[in-house]
Amino acid sequence: MPDESLDHFFDRLVSGEPISRRSVLRRMAASGIAVGSASAFLAACGGVEGSSSNKKEVDTSNVNHPKAPIGTLVFSNWPLYIDEKVIPGWEKANDAKMRYLEDYNDNEEFYAKVRQELEQGQGIGRDLVAPTDWMAGRWIDQGYAIPIDKKNVPNAKNLLPSLQNPPFDKNRDFTLPWQSGITGIGYDPTKTGRKLNSINDLFDPAFKGRVSMFSEWRDSAGLVMLGQGVDASKATKAQCSAAIEKINEENEKGQIRRFTGNDYTKDLAAGNLWACVAWSGDLVQLKADNPNLEFLVPDEGGMSWSDNMLIPQGAKTPYGAETFMNYVYDPVAAGVIAEYVNYFCPVDGVQELVAKKNPELAKNQLIFPDQATLDKLYSYPSLSAADERELTAQMQKVTGA
Repeated sequence: MPDESLDHFFDRLVSGEPISRRSVLRRMAASGIAVGSASAFLAACGGVEGSSSNKKEVDTSNVNHPKAPIGTLVFSNWPLYIDEKVIPGWEKANDAKMRYLEDYNDNEEFYAKVRQELEQGQGIGRDLVAPTDWMAGRWIDQGYAIPIDKKNVPNAKNLLPSLQNPPFDKNRDFTLPWQSGITGIGYDPTKTGRKLNSINDLFDPAFKGRVSMFSEWRDSAGLVMLGQGVDASKATKAQCSAAIEKINEENEKGQIRRFTGNDYTKDLAAGNLWACVAWSGDLVQLKADNPNLEFLVPDEGGMSWSDNMLIPQGAKTPYGAETFMNYVYDPVAAGVIAEYVNYFCPVDGVQELVAKKNPELAKNQLIFPDQATLDKLYSYPSLSAADERELTAQMQKVTGA
């Protein structure tokens, strides 16, 4: 079939015609568009900084959000991060409406957009937002998150054990993962000439100028720390800084072609990159077009992250937000979402349901990782906002940002 024109493709997209997340990535890559440069067409691992002040303690011992009419629930999420077929089911079950906004394109950008209202103690016109782990920690520490009434979210019992106690929200009092992902290595064995095993393979001189890393330090330095034998989830500022210095050394040697966001996908697909720091969901999509591409969780481990449902300060219907959390943690609804977005599904019981309809997808370790894979994953380090600012500045010097 002749390739569809870009104008026609976007006409269909804007008109609301059903188009899969995979088809968006494939069409944009074919058109030479850097998909992730604005984080506008992929979910999410982005951002640089939240704000800093003394941590605010919030009582989570007696949270009570009684059942009440919901009206309209407003949810700001990342683009192309839901199969919207799940929304009418929740609306019907709760006699409510949802205003679903795809306006969470970048952690830093979204936070800056609502920061003034938050600092003034006001609501932001949303009942749910979806910050990535480190930014969710900022919202919690600043007192900008409403704790969850867990009585309203019984399906939270379906949260995978590996995601139940993150450093930024140890008892999941404020958050539940929307989707999760893995940061590891994407590579093309036909270019590297061998299988890769280690994070340190990125620094093989044979790959000079054919390697990329993320400009955001949490993923890139996290992997490098694992390669240095450091538990990235417990890393100190000094250990993070040493990893950034290693990246700088390799960059000065010319090992690193460039520092990227999601736009590494274009160069990897085109063969300009042979190996790179990559996100799992992207490789699920890219491999559909180029079976040669592989995603590696290195022997030393990979980084894991989640974009999290969080109820912001001043939400009009915390109860409504909790009913939606509960709804999407039913394995049936979670399965619909997982089949669409192709990221690491945080809900237990989904794999078995998906296997009945799509056995190959259910076997995909990047969407339904087994325990051996989970045991190799590490969360971002938990550092103060001041330390993170310094590390961000250090990394920006390396990347030239």
